[in-house]
Amino acid sequence: MDAIAAAEERIMTERLRQKLNEVNTAAQTQLSGVQDYVHFNLQQAYFKCAYECFDRRRKREEIDNCVEYCSVPVLQAQNLVENEMANFQEKMNRSLRVCQDKYETAKLQKNSDATKVVESCVDQSVQDSIKTLPHLVGKLKVSLGVTD
Repeated sequence: MDAIAAAEERIMTERLRQKLNEVNTAAQTQLSGVQDYVHFNLQQAYFKCAYECFDRRRKREEIDNCVEYCSVPVLQAQNLVENEMANFQEKMNRSLRVCQDKYETAKLQKNSDATKVVESCVDQSVQDSIKTLPHLVGKLKVSLGVTD
Protein backbone atom coordinates (compact mmCIF):
# COMPACT_ATOMS: atom_id res chain seq x y z
CA MET A 1 0.00 0.00 0.00
CA ASP A 2 1.48 3.32 -1.02
CA ALA A 3 1.58 6.40 1.19
CA ILE A 4 -1.40 8.06 -0.50
CA ALA A 5 -3.56 4.96 -0.13
CA ALA A 6 -2.54 4.64 3.51
CA ALA A 7 -3.42 8.28 4.16
CA GLU A 8 -6.78 7.85 2.44
CA GLU A 9 -7.44 4.76 4.56
CA ARG A 10 -6.67 6.67 7.77
CA ILE A 11 -8.95 9.52 6.75
CA MET A 12 -11.71 7.09 5.89
CA THR A 13 -11.28 5.27 9.20
CA GLU A 14 -11.53 8.55 11.11
CA ARG A 15 -14.65 9.58 9.19
CA LEU A 16 -16.19 6.19 9.90
CA ARG A 17 -15.41 6.62 13.59
CA GLN A 18 -17.12 10.04 13.51
CA LYS A 19 -20.20 8.54 11.84
CA LEU A 20 -20.39 5.76 14.41
CA ASN A 21 -20.12 8.35 17.20
CA GLU A 22 -23.01 10.18 15.55
CA VAL A 23 -25.16 7.04 15.72
CA ASN A 24 -24.10 6.37 19.31
CA THR A 25 -24.98 9.91 20.37
CA ALA A 26 -28.35 9.73 18.62
CA ALA A 27 -29.12 6.37 20.25
CA GLN A 28 -28.18 7.61 23.73
CA THR A 29 -30.26 10.75 23.29
CA GLN A 30 -33.33 8.98 21.99
CA LEU A 31 -33.14 6.09 24.46
CA SER A 32 -32.64 8.30 27.51
CA GLY A 33 -36.36 8.30 28.39
CA VAL A 34 -36.54 4.51 28.22
CA GLN A 35 -33.33 4.14 30.24
CA ASP A 36 -34.62 6.58 32.86
CA TYR A 37 -37.85 4.62 33.13
CA VAL A 38 -35.98 1.33 33.64
CA HIS A 39 -33.36 2.74 35.99
CA PHE A 40 -35.63 4.89 38.10
CA ASN A 41 -39.27 3.82 37.92
CA LEU A 42 -38.78 0.07 37.66
CA GLN A 43 -35.80 -0.05 40.00
CA GLN A 44 -37.59 2.09 42.54
CA ALA A 45 -40.57 -0.28 42.39
CA TYR A 46 -38.15 -3.21 42.76
CA PHE A 47 -36.54 -1.79 45.89
CA LYS A 48 -39.91 -0.96 47.45
CA CYS A 49 -41.16 -4.46 46.70
CA ALA A 50 -37.96 -6.09 47.95
CA TYR A 51 -38.05 -4.03 51.14
CA GLU A 52 -41.48 -5.45 51.89
CA CYS A 53 -40.06 -8.98 51.55
CA PHE A 54 -37.89 -8.60 54.64
CA ASP A 55 -40.10 -9.71 57.47
CA ARG A 56 -38.72 -11.61 60.45
CA ARG A 57 -41.73 -13.90 60.38
CA ARG A 58 -40.67 -15.22 56.98
CA LYS A 59 -38.19 -17.96 56.35
CA ARG A 60 -34.98 -17.15 54.48
CA GLU A 61 -36.18 -19.06 51.41
CA GLU A 62 -39.47 -17.13 51.36
CA ILE A 63 -37.57 -13.84 51.52
CA ASP A 64 -35.25 -14.92 48.71
CA ASN A 65 -38.21 -15.98 46.54
CA CYS A 66 -40.01 -12.73 47.25
CA VAL A 67 -36.98 -10.60 46.33
CA GLU A 68 -36.46 -12.65 43.19
CA TYR A 69 -40.10 -12.13 42.23
CA CYS A 70 -39.67 -8.37 42.73
CA SER A 71 -36.71 -8.30 40.35
CA VAL A 72 -38.57 -9.85 37.41
CA PRO A 73 -39.96 -6.61 35.86
CA VAL A 74 -36.57 -4.87 35.96
CA LEU A 75 -34.75 -7.86 34.49
CA GLN A 76 -37.34 -8.29 31.76
CA ALA A 77 -37.13 -4.61 30.84
CA GLN A 78 -33.33 -4.65 30.79
CA ASN A 79 -33.33 -7.78 28.62
CA LEU A 80 -35.84 -6.25 26.23
CA VAL A 81 -33.76 -3.08 25.80
CA GLU A 82 -30.53 -5.07 25.42
CA ASN A 83 -32.07 -7.39 22.81
CA GLU A 84 -33.55 -4.53 20.80
CA MET A 85 -30.26 -2.65 20.86
CA ALA A 86 -28.35 -5.80 19.87
CA ASN A 87 -30.70 -6.22 16.90
CA PHE A 88 -30.22 -2.56 15.97
CA GLN A 89 -26.45 -2.95 16.18
CA GLU A 90 -26.48 -6.14 14.11
CA LYS A 91 -28.54 -4.51 11.35
CA MET A 92 -26.18 -1.57 11.25
CA ASN A 93 -23.14 -3.86 11.20
CA ARG A 94 -24.58 -5.79 8.24
CA SER A 95 -25.18 -2.54 6.40
CA LEU A 96 -21.63 -1.39 7.09
CA ARG A 97 -20.25 -4.73 5.90
CA VAL A 98 -22.00 -4.10 2.58
CA CYS A 99 -20.20 -0.75 2.43
CA GLN A 100 -16.91 -2.49 3.14
CA ASP A 101 -17.60 -4.95 0.32
CA LYS A 102 -18.36 -2.07 -2.06
CA TYR A 103 -15.10 -0.42 -1.05
CA GLU A 104 -13.09 -3.59 -1.61
CA THR A 105 -14.72 -4.09 -5.00
CA ALA A 106 -14.01 -0.49 -6.01
CA LYS A 107 -10.36 -0.88 -4.96
CA LEU A 108 -10.02 -4.10 -6.97
CA GLN A 109 -11.44 -2.31 -9.99
CA LYS A 110 -8.94 0.47 -9.34
CA ASN A 111 -11.80 2.92 -9.09
CA SER A 112 -10.37 6.32 -8.16
CA ASP A 113 -13.61 7.14 -6.36
CA ALA A 114 -13.41 4.14 -3.99
CA THR A 115 -13.27 6.33 -0.88
CA LYS A 116 -16.21 8.41 -2.11
CA VAL A 117 -18.16 5.23 -2.76
CA VAL A 118 -17.61 3.94 0.77
CA GLU A 119 -18.18 7.34 2.39
CA SER A 120 -21.49 7.71 0.61
CA CYS A 121 -22.51 4.18 1.54
CA VAL A 122 -21.54 4.63 5.19
CA ASP A 123 -23.30 7.98 5.38
CA GLN A 124 -26.49 6.43 3.98
CA SER A 125 -26.22 3.48 6.35
CA VAL A 126 -25.77 5.76 9.36
CA GLN A 127 -28.65 8.02 8.33
CA ASP A 128 -30.91 4.99 7.81
CA SER A 129 -29.96 3.66 11.23
CA ILE A 130 -30.63 6.99 12.91
CA LYS A 131 -34.03 7.17 11.19
CA THR A 132 -35.02 3.82 12.72
CA LEU A 133 -34.28 4.95 16.28
CA PRO A 134 -37.60 6.76 16.91
CA HIS A 135 -39.46 3.63 15.81
CA LEU A 136 -37.29 1.45 18.04
CA VAL A 137 -37.84 3.78 21.01
CA GLY A 138 -41.59 3.82 20.34
CA LYS A 139 -41.67 0.03 20.26
CA LEU A 140 -39.76 -0.16 23.55
CA LYS A 141 -42.03 2.41 25.21
CA VAL A 142 -45.12 0.47 24.18
CA SER A 143 -43.63 -2.83 25.37
CA LEU A 144 -42.60 -1.32 28.69
CA GLY A 145 -45.73 0.73 29.20
CA VAL A 146 -43.81 4.00 29.32
CA THR A 147 -45.98 7.09 29.17
CA ASP A 148 -44.42 10.43 28.32
